[in-house]
Amino acid sequence: MTEPKPTAPLEGPFCLSGPVQWPDKGTLPLRRDLAHIALAKQFLVANYAEPTIMHIGSDPAPLIRSTKSEDDVIETLEAGAAFQALDVTTSWVWGCLGPEGPSGYVKRTAFT
Repeated sequence: MTEPKPTAPLEGPFCLSGPVQWPDKGTLPLRRDLAHIALAKQFLVANYAEPTIMHIGSDPAPLIRSTKSEDDVIETLEAGAAFQALDVTTSWVWGCLGPEGPSGYVKRTAFT
């Protein structure tokens, strides 16, 4: 298992050049309120987060698109898999497998 590579610091000018196409939920690590720091050049949101690496525990865990529909599974993460956490609550962890996605929610109890 390989650890994700750290993201490079942001460089260059930033400008609001017009509307961008918003990706489908579950693809890029992007919400209206929060996004992976690697997406700062492409998307304007209220906050950006540098991911914290967490590992799935001893059992596989589903990565789901929304906490409101737990049967909308994007994929199943294998035991020990690295996950880039961007938002951690007492019940859920929202994050991604990398800046390119996929992104979603994993139950907090699934982590070691």
